[in-house]
Amino acid sequence: MQLARVKGTVVSSNKAEKLYGLKLLLVKPIDIETWQEKGGLLVAIDAVGAGEGEVVMLVGGSSSRQTCVTENKPVDQSIVAIIDSVDLNGSRIFEKFTKES
Repeated sequence: MQLARVKGTVVSSNKAEKLYGLKLLLVKPIDIETWQEKGGLLVAIDAVGAGEGEVVMLVGGSSSRQTCVTENKPVDQSIVAIIDSVDLNGSRIFEKFTKES
């Protein structure tokens, strides 16, 4: 599992039958220690209703086909959670909602 930020969407009107109805999102992995985005963009199936800008938990390989949305689908990356907060070494390094929002 890894954390990533949703950067955009992918629209495909012609695709494998098992992919119809699935939402495709572009995500960029996050280095948990530096909280910097790293590596290239990935396409992932959204199993939880994530949106652009959100930090999500991403799974790959056979784990990506273990949700109700992705079971028995040709999927290699799935978004399985929307992250609310992250604490590292006793410090909060990410919080989705601040007190001002």
